[in-house]
Amino acid sequence: MTRLRKKAFIALFLFTLFIFGTMMGLRTLKPSDGFSDLAPGIEFAGERPERRRQEGKDLVVSPVHSDTGIGDTKVVFTKSDRDHSIFYDVHIFYYLWYGSPTMDSKYIHWDHVLVPHWDPKIAASHAQGRHVPPEDIASSFYPELGPYSSRDPHVLESHMSQIEASAAGVLVLSWYPPGVADNHGEPTEDLVPAVMDAAQRHSIKVTGEANLSLPVLSPFMFQLVAFHIQPYKGRTDQSVHNNIKYIIDKYGAHGAFYRFRSSTGQVLPLFYVYDSYLTPSEAWAELLTAKGSHSLRGTPYDGVFVALVVEERHKNEILNGGFDGMYTYFASNGFSFGSSHQNWRAIKTFCDGNNLLFVPSVGPGYADTAVRPWNNHNTRNRVNGRYYETSLQAALTVRPDIVTITSFNQWHEGTQIERAVPRKTVTRLYLDYQPSKPDIYLELTRRWAQQFDKEKGKWLM
Repeated sequence: MTRLRKKAFIALFLFTLFIFGTMMGLRTLKPSDGFSDLAPGIEFAGERPERRRQEGKDLVVSPVHSDTGIGDTKVVFTKSDRDHSIFYDVHIFYYLWYGSPTMDSKYIHWDHVLVPHWDPKIAASHAQGRHVPPEDIASSFYPELGPYSSRDPHVLESHMSQIEASAAGVLVLSWYPPGVADNHGEPTEDLVPAVMDAAQRHSIKVTGEANLSLPVLSPFMFQLVAFHIQPYKGRTDQSVHNNIKYIIDKYGAHGAFYRFRSSTGQVLPLFYVYDSYLTPSEAWAELLTAKGSHSLRGTPYDGVFVALVVEERHKNEILNGGFDGMYTYFASNGFSFGSSHQNWRAIKTFCDGNNLLFVPSVGPGYADTAVRPWNNHNTRNRVNGRYYETSLQAALTVRPDIVTITSFNQWHEGTQIERAVPRKTVTRLYLDYQPSKPDIYLELTRRWAQQFDKEKGKWLM
């Protein structure tokens, strides 16, 4: 009997050891590289563990709204008895430069000039002049709202509703300093408060949490606003220093002002800097490194600064300039080094090796021949949403912390996901989203934002 008990004990011990070893082995397995077998919209069961923190400088790894105490990037809420989600790691570029006679006494940007090619011989073979709205607008597509004004409060409300429907949590606002505009527009900085307020008005009562590890959520969540600093005439590192102070002083206390949580627990504003390569990296270092002559680092105006990578050499320039990360912006695959999907893994590897954030930008297509008639070789057809989905899959494959959408309403370049409708005039036949619905790209964005969240859950296991 004693021998039988001894054998049973040994067998039980070995079986327990086997189970323990198996479980430990499973825990050490890494998630597979590349894209998941799960298609967008298919439910993924499982909790999201806490994001692994990276050592080094304050690389932002967990976007949050500073007033909420949320430690994740997803908020689940209910509106009109329907479940929705918004995702603060999906950012979307937004433009305020449009005008119409009813609000602005004239059309602005819809009447954009046809930009001539820099080679006079090529320029001579293409149309010149400018568009004449409302029948002829500076876009290959026609907006459902018509050639609208960004000052129209009804337009702004419609835009906020559409962005909410897309599940993008952060609106990245194209920004110029007070009294300054692009070459074809009018100053719009005075519209920023209305955008901030509209984003906050789209507040939805929270009825659930992303997972049980989250702290108690604030009673309301809403779309947030980040700033996309444009390359205005005379922009320097010193002027950007003044811009950052202005933005934070004026909007930093607003409930819709967007911040990230850094790897050290700091909560910092995020700024995208368009065409950052126009300023030498040595000048940026004066602003963005601790030893710079007018450094923002460690001050109340510190932030997370993301530069534009276009050419391969820009990677090192961005690093040397003291930026915290890089984004690609352009929605035309193959147009530039940065916008080429095939280069994203190499860029991500470079960023990981230097503790930088990599933010790939995806878009539904590209068609800017309404303003650059000579640029049809960079046109990327939408293929009824397939181009967009290919871009989104390419982005998720490199496991980014954030994905940016180019764009909500850059109509000149045909990258918009805003609702568009079929339109034919005497002189124009506009492209459209048929046979799909006008909101097809809003729906696709939501589906892939949900997929992004599910993929992240597995990357962090």
